[in-house]
Amino acid sequence: MGKIILLNGCSSSGKTTLAVKLQQLLQEPYQHMALDQFRDGMPSRVRGLNSPAGDPGASGLNVVPAQQNGKWVTQIQFGDYGEKVLKAMRRSIARFAEMGCNVIVDDLLFKREYLEDYMSVLNPEKTWFIGVKCSLDVVLAREALRPGRFPGTAVSHYEQVHEHGLGYDLEVDTSAATPRQVAQSIVDRITTPPRAFTQSQSPA
Repeated sequence: MGKIILLNGCSSSGKTTLAVKLQQLLQEPYQHMALDQFRDGMPSRVRGLNSPAGDPGASGLNVVPAQQNGKWVTQIQFGDYGEKVLKAMRRSIARFAEMGCNVIVDDLLFKREYLEDYMSVLNPEKTWFIGVKCSLDVVLAREALRPGRFPGTAVSHYEQVHEHGLGYDLEVDTSAATPRQVAQSIVDRITTPPRAFTQSQSPA
């Protein structure tokens, strides 16, 4: 059974950079599997920009402007097809581990049910749940430099992705240390058994 390092944090928090650094530091090979990879694999016609309900663009991943706390932000919404892809992604990750492959997962837990689904398919004794955090000003600066990112995307779910009610095996701050230092703290953590998924079969 392979090991799983599940990274959860808002977009532009540094998860992908951290995953690559982990691959460099870990002695065993780890496959990087990210939400972005599955998003980009969807047909373009189901990836909408403010697509109305019933439109193909709303069935996959829809980027929608919305007001939040009096400010305009950019929300990410998944339709029926998008939700199927997310469930398939989580089961693909579980299958990799069942085949003996170690996996670094790079995800955003927009809903508590996404975490509950992970807990239903992953081995709790082989899964380390890592909270990837970053100061908002650094997140916004990174987002502004990323091509294809809509302003206000990260702030729309900055706190939301961590409101699932389950404690992490480790929380890291990518704005307070170098990617290597943050990755090393995770490498050190996984030398001891995980606790997050073994605490409960469902978040509080």
